Amino acid sequence: MTGFFVPKKVFFTCGTGRDPERLASFEMALREASIECYNLVTVSSILPPRCQILPKDEGLRQMEAGSVIFTVMSRLSSNEPHRRISTSIGVAIPEEMETQWGYFAEHHSFGQSKEQAGKYAEKLAYDMYHSITDKIPKKTLNVTETAVVGDEGEWTTVLAAAIFLME
Repeated sequence: MTGFFVPKKVFFTCGTGRDPERLASFEMALREASIECYNLVTVSSILPPRCQILPKDEGLRQMEAGSVIFTVMSRLSSNEPHRRISTSIGVAIPEEMETQWGYFAEHHSFGQSKEQAGKYAEKLAYDMYHSITDKIPKKTLNVTETAVVGDEGEWTTVLAAAIFLME
């Protein structure tokens, strides 16, 4: 079989949204992350070989509204007043990016700080990569979003995403 979809580029984004309606709070988070105008398809957690990591603004310039976009996404919503919510995508990048694949790890939690959630997601990605390859990744990184639900209990959604580009 030929013609596999293998992403060539990836960038990271995150956002927070608030609204009386849960779905609308997700929409607001997508808007803050600048990915509201795409048809998002969630996929599992592999960073393909030769996949170039781009800055967010460069990745967004290469996208067209209405496109079907593949994403590794972590998302969490709550309307419990004063509840801290966090989402994070950790990434384990292999030493030999030309021939090896890496890992993404989605993490979402209650009560963690941004730093705690980010470090945890990175550790998950590191551990998954190491458990299958017996190798140490070249580096790890994360994109993380946290928020605290307001006094009134308005729905709050946080999301973190790795956005794949096919070309």
